[in-house]
Amino acid sequence: MMINGPGGAPQVDFSVTSQDCDVFPGTQLKNCPKIGDDIEACQSKGKTILLSIGGATYSEGGFKSEEDAKAGAKLMWETFGPAQANSNALRPFGNATLDGFDFDFESPVTHMATFANELRTLMDQDTSRQYFLTAAPQCPYPDQADKDILNGPVSVDAIFVQFYNNYCGVNNFNADASSSQYNFETWDNWAKTVSQNKKVKVLLGVPADTTAASTGYVPAAKLAEIIEYTKKFESFGGVMMWDVTQGYANTGFIESVRKALGDIATGTAKPEAAPTATAAPNTTEAPAPLMSTSTSMSTKTSTTKKATATTMVTSTSSSSATMIDQNKPANDADDANAPANGSDPTTSDQSTNSDGKESGEDLLSKGPLNLVGQDLLGLLHGLRQANTIASGLKTSLRKGSVLRRARRMAALH
Repeated sequence: MMINGPGGAPQVDFSVTSQDCDVFPGTQLKNCPKIGDDIEACQSKGKTILLSIGGATYSEGGFKSEEDAKAGAKLMWETFGPAQANSNALRPFGNATLDGFDFDFESPVTHMATFANELRTLMDQDTSRQYFLTAAPQCPYPDQADKDILNGPVSVDAIFVQFYNNYCGVNNFNADASSSQYNFETWDNWAKTVSQNKKVKVLLGVPADTTAASTGYVPAAKLAEIIEYTKKFESFGGVMMWDVTQGYANTGFIESVRKALGDIATGTAKPEAAPTATAAPNTTEAPAPLMSTSTSMSTKTSTTKKATATTMVTSTSSSSATMIDQNKPANDADDANAPANGSDPTTSDQSTNSDGKESGEDLLSKGPLNLVGQDLLGLLHGLRQANTIASGLKTSLRKGSVLRRARRMAALH
């Protein structure tokens, strides 16, 4: 991924969604008007679409100067924001307008706060709609790669903290908060005392299945317990999943998370009082973590590469367009080159019973299994009838045999 790519255009990997796209001549930017149609279709259903910048493949390291950073922001805005009549920028999604940008940097970058603030300025000039800036830090606090954005003068609307592949992941949650390494409280404190936007929402980022991350996956029942604990924090804004193909393949997982979120999924929840936390001074310097002492940061990697999309409860791919429920931005930033799982969330039947597994009755109502089921039932019914007939014949034969014996004995006498 490059903001200033060959030919003066961004170089962005839209993952498997762009496999059939042509490339604009002289650039490495793909021309994907069909993705633009999909974006507008999703937006018409209340979804918010963000473009994630950075990821494991980002190699520019930021910008050489503040002027370059501002020029980069202008280029990204003209490429993915609202179409502008006086712009010569190439637009991979046609006239479709993204709802904002997400920052997912995995190594330190320069002048990124200037870049983000310039994007915010450009977005605020368009009063016709609301735009979003978000970030996807890893859970060790402070996040070294995104710290200039998170701890500086940039107003972000939400962060999607990756609580996996690290010591502070959800797999290390302990109901006894005094001994838990799961550090959502630290990020809630950041939201209250450090973030430029004190109304910022912090989303709980989790792997959507066992192979979605190196470490950090927890079953839906355990995650429900963690969500219930996390609801106590005022900044809690929902759940982000990496990634959507894993989520849909993990039958019942997304549904269980939605159920655990309850009213938060509809934006009507009233959070309980948060556990007492010592507030740090409101400065641009990050406060010391409240719940963990380790300052090590693990590079986020994914053991499998997946495509991106989403739910509210959602997920995204680095350097790719991301769908999330309106006013609930979400992101995950793993490998940008994510192949699709093959399951189509728009067409797959997600009928499940209470334990997330399809019942036998449901299975018999689907496809070839229906034919097999009907044949088996018919065969069983036929065998029962045959057994009844055989029993009748056996009884009749017995009666006939007794009658013949009686006649023979009568004849002898």
